[in-house]
Amino acid sequence: MNWSTLPPLASLRAFAAYAQARSVNAAGDLLNVSHAAISQQMRALETHLGVALLDRSGRKLALTPEGETLARVLIDAFGDIAQTIEALTGADASRPLQISVTPTLAASWLMPRLSVFREAHPDINLMIDPSAKVQTLEPGGIDLALRYGDGSWPGLLSEPLIRSPIVVVAAPDLVGHREITSPSDLRDYHWLQELGTNEATDWFAKNGVDRDAGRGFTAMPGNLMLEAARSGQGIAIVAGVFVEPDIRAGRLRKLFEDNKEKGYHIVTRPGVPRPPLKAFLNWLRREARKS
Repeated sequence: MNWSTLPPLASLRAFAAYAQARSVNAAGDLLNVSHAAISQQMRALETHLGVALLDRSGRKLALTPEGETLARVLIDAFGDIAQTIEALTGADASRPLQISVTPTLAASWLMPRLSVFREAHPDINLMIDPSAKVQTLEPGGIDLALRYGDGSWPGLLSEPLIRSPIVVVAAPDLVGHREITSPSDLRDYHWLQELGTNEATDWFAKNGVDRDAGRGFTAMPGNLMLEAARSGQGIAIVAGVFVEPDIRAGRLRKLFEDNKEKGYHIVTRPGVPRPPLKAFLNWLRREARKS
């Protein structure tokens, strides 16, 4: 890296603060300087780069495409720096640990085990977001996500938590002892799908099943989907680990299994984990080994 060609840090900080706040006055408040100082630093940055970062033609300032590009890089970079410093110094140790997890995994795997972590770490506050939406991991926000997939999420670190195939299940009261050898045998049944996930969609496409051709489908949170499947309301597609007890007990019948190398993964941002995250990661790994 040629350090001598980089713009002054003060200009970069001023521009990043403006890009985050989208206001010169608010950026000044963030850096505890006047709005005039922010404007001066941003003009100096444009002069140094020879690139227009701000569009001043309208009534309000706006970022140019080049400004948007630089802003994204700077906000991420300064966020990484702040997160690393906080982790090294323990400055953010009291901030609640924020965890993103699908409703099914939260209800079926995480919550039954969480009391063990709470007993060992009563000083760590948790915020659990049970949503199928893929949340962005960013400094000061979501610290960790438990996601289903093959472990490939660009720019993030992942490690296996639970290996599990996708299975197609139904209550015996719904399908009885009928011989089912092809996905097409299920075309006249109602389908149940976890809201916001793509596992079922992928299975439908791979097996040439039109879920709308028979009696339609219902998308709902995963924990509700499992209850609906047990009560015979439709055919469900779900990670096998969540229905193994139901299959063994005869509450659900396994109709198909897709043995692709997928499962749930622990997903974090690169960098030094802050102490609460490090403790939670170590606990997750121990629980995964027990599983």
